[in-house]
Order: sequence, then C-alpha cells, then structure tokens
Amino acid sequence: MAAAVAGSLCLAGCGGGSGGGSAGPPSDGDERTIKAFDINERPREQVKDGGTLRWGINEFPSQWNRNHVDGNLAVAAVVTNALLPTPFVSDEKAEISLNRAYVLDAEVTEQRPKQVVTYQLNPKARWSDGRPITWVDYQAQWHALNGRDPAFHIASSTGYKDIEKVARGEDDYEVVVTFDKPFGDWQSLFGPLMPASTNRTPAAFDNAWLNKIPVTAGPFKFGGFDQTAKTITLVRDDSWWGQRAKLDKIIYRASEQDSLVGAFSNGELDIIDVGPSAPDYARAKGTPGAEVRQAAGPDFRHFTFNGSSELLKDRNVRQAIQLGINRQAIAQSDLQGLDWPIALLNNHFFMNTQEGYQDNAGKLGVYDPDRARRLLDAAGWKLSGQVRQKNGKPLSLRFVVPSGVQVSKQEGELAQSMLAQIGVKLTIQAVPSDDFFTRYVIPGNFDITPFAYIGTPFPVSSSYGIYANSPDGKNWNANFGRTGSAAIDQAMSRAAQTLDPAQARTATNQADALIWQLVNVLPLYQRPQNVATRQTLANVGARGFYDLRYEDIGFTR
Repeated sequence: MAAAVAGSLCLAGCGGGSGGGSAGPPSDGDERTIKAFDINERPREQVKDGGTLRWGINEFPSQWNRNHVDGNLAVAAVVTNALLPTPFVSDEKAEISLNRAYVLDAEVTEQRPKQVVTYQLNPKARWSDGRPITWVDYQAQWHALNGRDPAFHIASSTGYKDIEKVARGEDDYEVVVTFDKPFGDWQSLFGPLMPASTNRTPAAFDNAWLNKIPVTAGPFKFGGFDQTAKTITLVRDDSWWGQRAKLDKIIYRASEQDSLVGAFSNGELDIIDVGPSAPDYARAKGTPGAEVRQAAGPDFRHFTFNGSSELLKDRNVRQAIQLGINRQAIAQSDLQGLDWPIALLNNHFFMNTQEGYQDNAGKLGVYDPDRARRLLDAAGWKLSGQVRQKNGKPLSLRFVVPSGVQVSKQEGELAQSMLAQIGVKLTIQAVPSDDFFTRYVIPGNFDITPFAYIGTPFPVSSSYGIYANSPDGKNWNANFGRTGSAAIDQAMSRAAQTLDPAQARTATNQADALIWQLVNVLPLYQRPQNVATRQTLANVGARGFYDLRYEDIGFTR
C-alpha cells in the first residue's frame, strides 16, 4: 500500500487485492450504486494526438525509488506509473493480466517440491539508457528487497523474502523464480521494476533516485524538475516500443491541498485529486467545463497510533484512546456532502465492498468513553484537573497533520474534543506537506496521525509491511505504528502462502482480529476517490483498481 497526504500512502506497489473489485452497495444497507471506476474511457481513435496535461498533486517527493521506505507514496506512483515497468496490470474488477509491453508470458511452472514461476520477457523492452530489461534486473530487485540486508531501507520485503533464488532461464529474457515457501500473490512482485543499477548497493538504493529520475522505460520519459515552481515534467518517449502516447507532455504541479482546487477552478490545472473534502468537492463540481469523477477503490482513511511513543507504549492506553474516538462522528463530518455512503470500515485488509470482508473490531470498534476512562484509571493515569497524569507527567499527545489539508485539521479538532472528555490532551501540530511523511510519519515523530492508504488488488501482500513485526525492535520499515507480534506475522504468512483464496481470506481475518487488539491503525472508512477533471479529458480519473494506461490519456477530439 502507499500513503497519501490528503492523505495517502501506497500499499506496496500502489495497486489492490485479488478477488476484490466488486463495487456494490456497502454493508450498512445504503443502496447507492458505487462505480468501480470512472475515467471517461474512450478508444484511442477518439483521443486527440498531442497536448499538455496539467496535473495537480499535493506533495513534491524527494525520493523517487518507490521500493524505498521514503518513496512508498501515492504521489510518487501517480508520476512514475507513466515511466516504470510492471509485469501485470489490473482492471476495474481487480482481475490481473499480463502487461505485454514488458512480459509476454508468466506462470507457475512447478508447485512441487517448490513453487517456481517462469517469466518470458518482451525482448523489445529497454531502459531509456539503451540497456535491455533482462533477468538481471529481476534478480537485483529480489536481492535488494528480500530483507536480508537491513542496509537497504525498503518499504516491504513481502513475497521477496519467500524467494530462494532468481535465475537466468534459456536466455536473458527468461526469468526463473524459485520460492522457498509458497506465495499466492506472486503477481504482485517486481512492480514497479527498478533497474539493476539501483538495486545493486544500499548506497545506490538510497541515493540514485533522490531528487532525480535517472532512467525510465515507459510511454513517457523524465523531462525535468523545477524546484522553484514545484513542477515535474514528463515528455513522450518516442523510443517506446508500445502504442505511442497521445499526449506530448504531462506537467505535474505540487502545492498544498487547499490551493489545488483554486488552481483547478481558475483553469490552471486539468486534473486534481479532491480527496474527502466536501467544500473542495462542491467547488470543483461547480467549475464550468469540469466534472468530479468518483469511484470505490481499495483506499481507506485512518489514524495511525505510534506504539513507540513514550505515552502510547502501553497497549491498554492505546485501546482506551481508540475507544474514546467516535469514528462515526468523524466519518459523518468527513463524508457529508460527498454523495458517498457513510459506513465505518471494521477491517484492516478488506474494504466493505470486497469479498472476504468481515467486521473483526468487536467491542474495540465501538465508541465507549466510559470503558476508556476505566482502562486509563487501571493503567495508572489519574485525572488531575482536566488532564490525566502519571508520575507527574500529563497524558498530552501530538496529532501531526500536513498543513493545507483541511480534512486532517478537522479530524484533529473532533478527536481533540472527544479525547478531552476522557482526560487526554490532544495538540494539533501542522507540518509542511512535503515533510509530512519523510520527517514525521516514517521516522515516528508523532503520537497519532491521519492519512489514507491507497491499496492494490492484493489485500494481504500489499498490507503485510504495515503490520509486520520488527525483528529487532528498531527497523520497522513501513509499519509506522511500530507495534506487531509473532501471531500477527504468522496469520499474515498463512494467508500469503496459501494458493486457496478461501483459506487466505480466513487467515487474513484472523490477522485482522489480532491487529484490532494491538491498536496500530484505526480504520475510519473506505475513502471515495474523487478526482476533478476537465470534461474533455479521457482515460483518467477515479480509477478504483484499474491501472491507468498513460499512453491512452488525452483530450477527446
């Protein structure tokens, strides 16, 4: 999964979860129909050749290696999905197919004694420096991401840690991957694929893509950064071996969320992610010549609790604070006016609309301030005036939010009021959007923080890193809540290793029930994808599980 500021991080690979693309009404009986995707899908012949797309984004990443813990961002994926190889693509139903620009065939060729997957690469596929994409790139990515060398600061080792070896097949374009343990979500691996040079050493992994995009292999290539204007320019790559990109150029412009809608309404941008903000939604929808495209996706809004924070190390304190937060009131506040069903999400892996979803929250998912007070009393936090204290220290927490994101500030104000009723002081700390993840969330410089996870068609493998335990208590990778357990890891591993979807769902829900007890991520609701675009813009918008074909994006004739 990936994180997004308004807030979103990518679940590994920024894609979704198999067996999960249905988009019927959610589980609370609300009968509104939710679209699986809404991109104004048009055949290529109806799309003009040429033009520049001006795309608004709400942060300007510095780390462009998306397999690096600092690069696992939804915004980085929005940009680099036009530039980097991925072996498979998903449709709007989360059904996976080969991305034949890069891979002509891939299948499980052996199951016993070990699972073996053989890939036939497209020999036309090349990096922009002229090098062919070969088995060497796949082997290097496995070496960097298998988790055996902690000097590689990876977002997740899921799947890669289960591989025994990656070898050359009959030629450089055949890749033979032998697994040490079975891995059901094998199609989630090697996307995005980075060049071997990036993955050869920890120094290259950390630095080769820091404030630069040195090599590409897609319908577009890197045109340049403008750090002053905060723009990233991509240009059509005429050496691309697939269908020629319709657009000449894509210019991404970064600014804080609250100014993006103004720029869109003024005609300075062609597309922006509105996020869960009713005022922005209404303003974008009211812009002449524009529309807001809306879809369900594997994306959810949540609060992360930092279990390594001095005040939140005690699980009972985390449980008390969770019980003191009225999620229904926050969901109603966030979603009011968005034409979206208001339904709480009570699962960390499956969305309300996905097969496998079940409510595992139990009593910990219910707003219960009385029980919260009792838990805090029992943990030694006694009320002293308005705020509880223990050993002379007040129970005062920081709620870190990205500046310019009104929905995050609003959530903080609601939580502040709720937690005051149980004797907990919550201080809202607004930080620059560009620093939110790299300087606050990822290094654990917060007590509680809100953002969204952007999922993939692989609910277990994409989320594994968020809840995986640290082997040494120091290296948490993508687990920003910094809590975990062997039991959670074992349940997730059972889910990942089975090739039986029903058994995988059962094990996933066992892991989910344990995560509710631990209080790491507090899910709020399935986040609507609200994307404002010009009405004439085709093949882009609210994509759900659908992987955009950047070469097909453009303006209608």
